[in-house]
Amino acid sequence: MNIPDGPLREQLDFAETDTLLRDDVRRLGALVGEVLAEQGAPGLLDEVEGIRRAAIARREQGLPVDALAEEMARVPLSDAEAVVRAFSTYFGAINLAERVHRIRRRRDYERISELPQPGGFEAVLRDLREDGVTFEELEATLPRLWVEPVFTAHPTEAVRRVLLEKERDIVERLVEDIDRTRTPVERRADIERIRVALTAGWQTSDTPTHKPTVADEVEHVGYYLSHMLYRIVPVYYEAFADAIEAVYGRRIRLPQVLRFGTWVGGDMDGNPNVNAGTVRGALDAQRAQAIDRYRADLRALSNLLTQSLGRVGVDEAVIARADEYIALLPQAAERLRPRLADMPYRRLIDLVKARLALTAESDERGYAGAREFIADLELIDASLQRNRGEHAGRFALQRVLWRARTFGFHLAALDLRQDSAVHDAALASLLGDPDWAAREASDRTARLQALLADPPAPPTGADDPLASTLEVFRTVLALRRTHGVEAIGLYIISMSRSAADALAVLALARVAGCVEGEAVPLDVSPLFETVDDLQAAPAVMQSLFEDPAYRDHLAARGNEQTVMLGYSDSAKDGGLFASRWALQRTQVELTELANRHGVRIMFFHGRGGSVSRGGGKTERAIIAAPRGSVNGSMRVTEQGEVIHRKYGIRALALRNLEQTTGAVLRATLRPRPRDPREESWKEIARSLAETSRAHYRALVHEHPDFPDYFRAATPVDVIERLQIGSRPSRRRDGGIDNLRAIPWVFAWSQNRSGLTGWYGIGHALCRGMQRYGQEAMTEMARDWPFLAAVLDDVEMLLAKSDLAIFERYSRLAGPLHEVFHPSIAEEFLRTCDAILLLKQRDRILADDYRLRLSIRLRNPYVDPLSLLQVELLQRWRAGGREDEDLLRALVSTVNGISAGIQNTG
Repeated sequence: MNIPDGPLREQLDFAETDTLLRDDVRRLGALVGEVLAEQGAPGLLDEVEGIRRAAIARREQGLPVDALAEEMARVPLSDAEAVVRAFSTYFGAINLAERVHRIRRRRDYERISELPQPGGFEAVLRDLREDGVTFEELEATLPRLWVEPVFTAHPTEAVRRVLLEKERDIVERLVEDIDRTRTPVERRADIERIRVALTAGWQTSDTPTHKPTVADEVEHVGYYLSHMLYRIVPVYYEAFADAIEAVYGRRIRLPQVLRFGTWVGGDMDGNPNVNAGTVRGALDAQRAQAIDRYRADLRALSNLLTQSLGRVGVDEAVIARADEYIALLPQAAERLRPRLADMPYRRLIDLVKARLALTAESDERGYAGAREFIADLELIDASLQRNRGEHAGRFALQRVLWRARTFGFHLAALDLRQDSAVHDAALASLLGDPDWAAREASDRTARLQALLADPPAPPTGADDPLASTLEVFRTVLALRRTHGVEAIGLYIISMSRSAADALAVLALARVAGCVEGEAVPLDVSPLFETVDDLQAAPAVMQSLFEDPAYRDHLAARGNEQTVMLGYSDSAKDGGLFASRWALQRTQVELTELANRHGVRIMFFHGRGGSVSRGGGKTERAIIAAPRGSVNGSMRVTEQGEVIHRKYGIRALALRNLEQTTGAVLRATLRPRPRDPREESWKEIARSLAETSRAHYRALVHEHPDFPDYFRAATPVDVIERLQIGSRPSRRRDGGIDNLRAIPWVFAWSQNRSGLTGWYGIGHALCRGMQRYGQEAMTEMARDWPFLAAVLDDVEMLLAKSDLAIFERYSRLAGPLHEVFHPSIAEEFLRTCDAILLLKQRDRILADDYRLRLSIRLRNPYVDPLSLLQVELLQRWRAGGREDEDLLRALVSTVNGISAGIQNTG
């Protein structure tokens, strides 16, 4: 059988610097072909190759989609899943090769260029120094620098743990030969290991047979925290300190800058599977993971720090601490080998390991908290520093210290999130007032103030949701004591619409006894989600800042207030432009409001993977944020396929964190200068947002037949059956308003329209050019980072969309196709034309060669999957959605399209 070099070789158009990427793609493609020939049914490889060539011809020659659609319609059901998996395997190989090539490009940059790589620590610090930032100003800013990615379980792609480990094997082999320095024998061994990983991956189901539990999701996120980020945290701080020394000539001991958060196990909003038990279970699991990693590190340190008394000095404090632990842990002391008695560091480390083991078992002889563990490490560190240990193991010890300071015994702070309606239901039960939720916000606020002043005893035998809500608060208080105060993150209130929603949390916490001293030990964070809620946020927060009870609470929390901003639901509510403008204005107004009230406000950005849900380049978004809104902090959700893409390879995870931190530094120390034109631009943006929102809502929320069209023209009915998340797809029964933003956006990306990210924008831009003039709008698009970022994001979505393939999905809606498709297609073309006019370009993505190439490489391979999905949807729906074999094949197409398009959820 003739094995092809790889699925991309005929049409690759790499720049000369990408020769090694082409070589990696060819090698991986050849191996995938061999796996298909060996593992697939007879003829599978030939079938896949025939489809692939037809798809390329359609793209390269501009042919109608009909011929390719007819070919996909002829694929028998028995072959469908294997064909989809074949293309998905190619995607996986391409994705890995591209990610490894990013590492190669960075290495080449550092090796060849005399300047540091843009976006990195040194490049940012050089720019800041040139802008007049002194070392003293930088040093004063670092203590309030706060970068915190927060991992959520919102899935649009949940790669199984066993497949992640196989990907890691492939990446390691590619990185080993990244510069082609391996010998022929070593390269053959590498190829065989890659072949094993690919073959074993082919023989492993892509998705579990059962819906994942919350515990499964905790384990999944824990993989990235404990295997990827745990390893790179020390490197992050070393690179940061090295860059400061290179630019300012001063070595500095950095404060803690980097933290991690998670929602997995604590996100109760609309998920009946999350409760007090999962909160405890998540933190117990994270503590076990953290302690396990420390014990592994300490085993290595024990073999390294073998300094002997008589050869070098050791602080008496180290010896005294070991003696203290020998008395505390007699069984562990008996296991100490007598011949190591003259090695005080090693003795203490072995005893610390024993105490960690007891901590994992919640034994009272274990550590009361991570700070005690850190104190032991700092004791050894101080002794090494004073006794010529700088080059005798101190470097390795400091790496463990950075991990311990960052991850504690909690690994990541667990946020809690609940819908304000649940709190209202709990209060209605507590107060015996079934009309509580319908009362005016001012009435509820007054009643809550009285409740805070004199909380009643919790009722016995309370029913849900009161009982479950109070139990959550009791559990939080207990976990703060057993797992550390850092273990609990924010308490986030979804659908926050009044000051009463925040006061409700404090009142329920007090009723539950969740109090330390006189204060509720929780950082309460309202989440403003819809466009209307975002616009009302300043009034809500002003009411809170003027409320005596809430101001007392804020004073106890250091006068720091976090507000979460919802990108997903605001875009689903009003379209992308209206959402982005509302988010921009809300940050400006809340920053000014907080400054007037002497409160430090921090924004928590609830971003998803797709542009429609706030996705895109974090670095660019930070720079485009309103002046003063960053103020040293960046807390942002990471979810879906974004986690895998950003943190699945250590070198890329490090680069991502470095770019984010650099952008936060730049936006804090030297935000972009004021531009006198911005006042007129803001007025134009307000007008564009109103026009865009009206056009979007007229289609999505106001046309009575649109919900039926949505369900027919997208595979949302398949998405709702995916076994990739523990959370239901809806908060409550109802139409589009009650559908969660993830399946909403995911469905429109699957049918290749991307409607959620651009609909209404073309209409608004054309109206804007008519009203304000094309020249004024072009200037605004070029010089205003806010509008430039929005247009860049929309342009990417347009490039990934395919109107011809979307039409095939639209026809699934029968008569509704003629009602909706013409206006949607018209708006798509209008948006493309408007962006090209404003950017003064002749084609989409003219300024982004790499993204354009990446999309071009993938489109011919996504196209067959999309057309096959249309065919399978027709068959499945015609059979009453009962055929499990068809559903399994459809699920494979969903996963394959997601892997091919990327930025889908």
